[in-house]
Amino acid sequence: MLHTLLAGIRTLVLVPLFFLLTLVFAAVIVIVGAFRPGASIHDKILKVWSGLFLKIPPVRVEVSGIEKTDPTRRYVVVSNHLSMYDIPLLLHELPLHGRYLAKKEVFKIPLVAQAMRTVGIIEVNRQKGGSSRQAINEGVRVAAERGHSLLVYPEGTRSTEGELLPFHKGAFRIAIDTNLPILPVVIEGTERVSKPGSKIFYPGYASMRILDPIETTGMTNKEDLVPLITRVEAEMNEVFNAMRQTTDG
Repeated sequence: MLHTLLAGIRTLVLVPLFFLLTLVFAAVIVIVGAFRPGASIHDKILKVWSGLFLKIPPVRVEVSGIEKTDPTRRYVVVSNHLSMYDIPLLLHELPLHGRYLAKKEVFKIPLVAQAMRTVGIIEVNRQKGGSSRQAINEGVRVAAERGHSLLVYPEGTRSTEGELLPFHKGAFRIAIDTNLPILPVVIEGTERVSKPGSKIFYPGYASMRILDPIETTGMTNKEDLVPLITRVEAEMNEVFNAMRQTTDG
């Protein structure tokens, strides 16, 4: 009871302050972006923003596999999705210039939405079919020009059952079409920080494990798409289950 009360007070006090700070960061991004769309300060702001977000509950983070990433390369990062804290976790801990494919619902706040578009976060509208694919293609083109990696949740939504959901094809098609390596990342624990259906952020522990990159050069969507998805999904499931057992034990 006391744990929940303290978490509730901390959330009630810090979240409004963090939202105001987000608006300030968004304004800076929009102003700078009007003159320098690909400015390096955008990445610095995203790192600071995500680090502060992680401090609200706070979240203690353990990361393994950093050595498997090459900061000079671009990747299609595929991660499982447990809570809203997966976003700041990946942005803050991966040594990459990452940008998200995000649902249109997160673009509802005018200034924040403008800032997200300015830094290259890609809006996805699942209801519009062809126009959504066109927006994704344009976002991928901009990401390539700016040297950004793409951060994608292949499950398409948050898992609430303690297991990975079936993967969609989109991220893997992008990787094959652009010859970018897939970088699988497995997250565990963020669902205990931001619990499904709760507006309270609880202090807790989260872990992130980076798996071996998978090269896609020479692959085709016709021959290699399904085997690639099957391979990545199996590897991530195995690691996720092992991480859960370690936590439960």
